[in-house]
Amino acid sequence: MQVIHERCAGLDVHKKTVVVCANIPVGKEVETFGTMTRELLRMVDWLLARGVTHVAMESTGIFWRPVFNLLEGHGITLLVVNARHVKAVPGRKTDVKDAEWLADLLRHGLLKPSFVPERWQRELRDLVRYRKLLVEERARMVTRIQKVLEGANIKLSSVASNVIGKSGRAILEQLVAGNEDADAMAELAMSNLRNKRDQLREALVGSMDEHQRFMLQSHLRLVEQMEAEIEEINAKVEERMRPFDPQIALLDQIPGIARRSAEQILAEIGVDMSRFPTAAHLASWARVCPGNDQSGGKRRSASTGAGNPWLRSALVEVALASVRAGRSKPNFFSARYQRLAIRRGSKRAAMAVAHSILMAIYAMLSDGAYFVDLGPTHYDARRRDLIAKRSVRRLEELGYKVTIEEGAA
Repeated sequence: MQVIHERCAGLDVHKKTVVVCANIPVGKEVETFGTMTRELLRMVDWLLARGVTHVAMESTGIFWRPVFNLLEGHGITLLVVNARHVKAVPGRKTDVKDAEWLADLLRHGLLKPSFVPERWQRELRDLVRYRKLLVEERARMVTRIQKVLEGANIKLSSVASNVIGKSGRAILEQLVAGNEDADAMAELAMSNLRNKRDQLREALVGSMDEHQRFMLQSHLRLVEQMEAEIEEINAKVEERMRPFDPQIALLDQIPGIARRSAEQILAEIGVDMSRFPTAAHLASWARVCPGNDQSGGKRRSASTGAGNPWLRSALVEVALASVRAGRSKPNFFSARYQRLAIRRGSKRAAMAVAHSILMAIYAMLSDGAYFVDLGPTHYDARRRDLIAKRSVRRLEELGYKVTIEEGAA
């Protein structure tokens, strides 16, 4: 086979060791290094001394990250590859052979690198993903608060839609303090909840003991801590995203996308779409398109497969938000969802809408174009004649005589 890279190396990365195989014109050289910083720096010097220009490693867990960070910026092209794509022949497995196999594949240009964003984007990803985890954990903590209240026969969640809103939190603090006066606590209701004070008086009559007060106080304290952390992360993310305010403003035009979801999407895909040749490549990388599994002329599973779970979940949330927005202001995405959900189910319809939204995002970030909603009647307008013929045929089957006349536009 043709040699593509004359000086390259394969790295078999583990928690405590890194086995390096350098393919250079004089032959192969194999060396083992530790994963402490001094050892990794010695590995960098070892590779540079041999003129290595390309390095490949498997994306195993998080152990590749410190190696990648220290090799970055030394003029070496780094390839992080999917371990499933470079699996060697079974029965010939050692750390040295794995490194040699990677080096041989890299030397002949047979490796497909994974998308590894720049350092600033990796750091932004960490912040945005951590924020999402905290928001999810806060939601779980609210569920635990409701569980404690149900155990004390306090039916606050049956009356108030948000048990830790301003009204709910004021009532919970009184419960923690040992207040059992339901009438007095019902008077703490604010805004629209004041109209439900009679229901609150009934819901707040319960039997809360000392243990439940302690649990409730602990849960509330954790919720407050997580809210403070979320606010701090929000400020940090907003500071880092300030250079990309024009892109956020573009994405905000899409129904269902707000600033937080735009930040999450941009943190995952970035703003430079040149790294994805087409919108289809981006959809395939995000795994929001059907899989391709065909053999013997038969199409088998069309599962989307495993991709970027953070991006995919954000896109599905945006898709469902656009469907909800379509109830008051119909849009193309809500019409597409309704059209597909009847035949394919709600989950597949949501994934199809997420795919359409990602296609729009790619076009907008590539060209700087504004979002133009095709409208809820887009599909009907394209298939107008077919819909008319189908409707006439169905009515004639029911025994009606139908005549179609073109109406005013």
